[in-house]
Amino acid sequence: MSAMDKMRHKAEELKGAAKERMGDRTDNEQMRGEGASEQMRAKSKQAGSNIKEAGRNAKESFDR
Repeated sequence: MSAMDKMRHKAEELKGAAKERMGDRTDNEQMRGEGASEQMRAKSKQAGSNIKEAGRNAKESFDR
């Protein structure tokens, strides 16, 4: 996973957290839910990328 992908995923997560907090402050359930959803989506992307990277590393160790 490239550094740019990591930054994009983290930015998405932070955007979701901000949206969720804004929903809390304004008592807006929809915004709160969208923010939580965006955070989970970003974390899922990060986890998927980490798994893919671990698979590549494992493959490289067997190729040696």
